[in-house]
Amino acid sequence: MNNLTLIFLMLFGGIAIALQPSINARLAQKIGAYESSMISFAVGTLALLVIVMLAGRGNLRGLATVSWWELTGGFLGAFFVTLTIICVPRLGTSAVMASIIAGQLVAGALLDHFGLFGFRQLPLTPLRLAGMVLLAAGAALVIRR
Repeated sequence: MNNLTLIFLMLFGGIAIALQPSINARLAQKIGAYESSMISFAVGTLALLVIVMLAGRGNLRGLATVSWWELTGGFLGAFFVTLTIICVPRLGTSAVMASIIAGQLVAGALLDHFGLFGFRQLPLTPLRLAGMVLLAAGAALVIRR
């Protein structure tokens, strides 16, 4: 896939991430916050099981060779989903999304700057820092009531 296709797909991913907390929070009104988070992950697990069975090209036997911290993604995902379920009804979807995007950008810039997890190092330039400050200012305006 070319980069333009990947960016287009990530835009749809962003839409999905914006919809998910509100959908899960609505479910939580009926079954509870932690229960909603569990159901969300169970449905996602089933969907991924089907995808792996139909299109998977990896090797699950490689799981025996991973470090413990490489398995923490599921925990971080559960933490994230549960937080959004709890926060969206209280803060609103746009405030939660603004906070998430600002946090993601800061974390992403630091990961890139230090080349963490063995990925390519991309320095935090003044221009990138200015973009982060502008995004944080935009997030503050969205959050402000």
